[in-house]
Amino acid sequence: MLSILFGLSSALSWGAADFCGGLASRKAKAYQAVLFGEAFGLILLLVAAFFFGEPPLSWSAWLMCTIAGAMGVLGLLLFFQSLTKGQMTIAAPVSALTATILPVIVGSVLEKFPGVWTFAGFALALVAIWFISQPDGGPKSLRVRLADLALPLIAGAAFGVYFVLVERGSRDHLLWPMIAARTAGTLTMLLYTLIGRKRFLPQGNVWPFILLNGLLDVTGNGLYILAGQTGRMDVAAVLASLYPGSTVILAWLLLRERINRLQFFGILTALAAILLMMV
Repeated sequence: MLSILFGLSSALSWGAADFCGGLASRKAKAYQAVLFGEAFGLILLLVAAFFFGEPPLSWSAWLMCTIAGAMGVLGLLLFFQSLTKGQMTIAAPVSALTATILPVIVGSVLEKFPGVWTFAGFALALVAIWFISQPDGGPKSLRVRLADLALPLIAGAAFGVYFVLVERGSRDHLLWPMIAARTAGTLTMLLYTLIGRKRFLPQGNVWPFILLNGLLDVTGNGLYILAGQTGRMDVAAVLASLYPGSTVILAWLLLRERINRLQFFGILTALAAILLMMV
């Protein structure tokens, strides 16, 4: 039960972080929001590590979390790129669904089969992710081109690698795994910005959204790690992947954006999936 609560809280935090990141991306470039959100989160974690005195990671755990951080931001960049090249109705759910496949497979192998009801909850959660990710009007077409699937699939696979490696590298720690992942993510984004000779600093009026994005993203990562420490990795990953629901609800509450029928059905399906995982 504690793992489920942590997993759901992670989804809420990540969804809120994406909401703030989306607002930041309306006034600045997406890569700027990601770069400075990563950097601000890293600063917060270093300060917390100084005060709490958590013991350092082993080299193997540090390496796993470093790879996880680099894969996470690369997946994010590919996801943003897929939004510019294809249909959002395809990119968002495909990447989210793909991200859950690897943790479920690895969790089933390392931690044994989760049980019929939990597995049924996984299936319902995947359905929920798909419907929640649909914008107003639903899918534009039932015909999907391979070109529309390539980048979302790769991005989702990168997110899945992040889910697995950061959970495996954080069995006995909380802060240092996030510091390792965040350092790699910040450096990856910095290299992307410098090599591409892109504009470094965003506009001044976007900073509150970027800083809030960094804070909420760190919170989501910490809650995901706690979910994995107190329960199964596959349950934690599937629940955390419900974060689009949080983003949709915040957009409805704060921006007065309409929740369409598919999204509402997806939210109800997500609640049913959660109940099945609690059985």
